[in-house]
Amino acid sequence: MAVPDKKDRKRPVELLVLSAILAVFMFAFVLLGTRDVILALEFAGVAFIVGLVVLAMLALAIKPKGAEQADLDEQNAHDIGPNSAGPDDRPRGH
Repeated sequence: MAVPDKKDRKRPVELLVLSAILAVFMFAFVLLGTRDVILALEFAGVAFIVGLVVLAMLALAIKPKGAEQADLDEQNAHDIGPNSAGPDDRPRGH
């Protein structure tokens, strides 16, 4: 099984950093508009969570290419063994 490269290991950190940048921007925007720190912190927290969820969903929506697809195919081929259900043993529905 292949070891993930540096880019794959840092992907979660990238999502957190982008969400944090969005939260800081929202904090500054609301603070400059209302001069209320508590309200600005609330908006920043919501922006962080929403940004993190949206970015994670977008990352999941990307179709794997090249080496990533080959790695997924290798993992799927490894899962098929003598005790797994073959193509004839699959449920056929009703």
